[in-house]
Amino acid sequence: MDNTLYLSSSPHIHSGETTERIMRLVIYALLPAAAVSLYFFGLPALKTLLICTLGCIAFEALANKLMKQPLTVKDGSGALTGILLALNMPASSAWWLSLLGAAVAILIGKMIYGGLGYNPFNPALVARVVLLISFPVQMTSWTAPAPLTTGIDAVTAATPLGEMKMSVMLTGKLPENLNSGMLDYFTGNMAGCLGEVSAIALLAGGLFLIYKKVITWHIPVSFIGTTLGVGAIFWLVDASKYPNPLFHLLTGGLILGAFFMATDMVTSPVTYQGMLIFGFGCGLLTILIRLFGGYPEGVSFAILLMNAATPLIDRYCRPKIYGQVEKA
Repeated sequence: MDNTLYLSSSPHIHSGETTERIMRLVIYALLPAAAVSLYFFGLPALKTLLICTLGCIAFEALANKLMKQPLTVKDGSGALTGILLALNMPASSAWWLSLLGAAVAILIGKMIYGGLGYNPFNPALVARVVLLISFPVQMTSWTAPAPLTTGIDAVTAATPLGEMKMSVMLTGKLPENLNSGMLDYFTGNMAGCLGEVSAIALLAGGLFLIYKKVITWHIPVSFIGTTLGVGAIFWLVDASKYPNPLFHLLTGGLILGAFFMATDMVTSPVTYQGMLIFGFGCGLLTILIRLFGGYPEGVSFAILLMNAATPLIDRYCRPKIYGQVEKA
């Protein structure tokens, strides 16, 4: 009988979860939203998805080689970053813009810190914000949806959030037809980033992740709840200037950000209390930027700012050591 005593650090019981499985489930959850974007925007959307995804995989492999690291593209994180980046891009994005975004996401947003597990900010959002600041015209050139069944070429159009922002700036009031397209907002028949155009598809994917226990409800609920709650306060104060909470939910990247990017395990808090604080901060910043900031959308900026605050939140919410006695 072998009497050898093995000593190792915890955990001693493995849940069976692997990085590959988690990344695969998140990709599955994004497929409905990707399918809706392909339906409404056609080949331009497919081109953007392919360039961003394949570009991220290629740049990660290149970084592995240059850094003399084992090849990590098999874990699926590079592909997931590419899909998220594509969903944060306009359908009509030029090929070079998508490829540049992939380079920024992987090389600057991820690999420069050491790879998966070390990046302090969500790589896809880093790329989106860098592109938005560097190429504002290209990143805000939206096209109206032209479903494959119509055979109509896409035309330039404003996003609902952009239309709201412009109208308030010019007239001090909301557009008259702002609330008439709620069904279109819900299904995805509107201009916007690929991942902003279908609330129902994104909600289905987010609930799938919660069901599979890839994420918990804490960040999405606190994020969306805070955005809607604060938005409702402004709406009740002046409904002619501030849109109703349902508009905030169905337009823009709120659902995509709350379920798929704010919940990133690497860049969000590890405790439930910390997650609630994180989601609250994301929601508050989002609604303030949407209503009073220079950009129509604030989800990306809000999540990145709260990513920077994550170490402080984790420190504040650090659980007590079992058996620890409080000092007098």
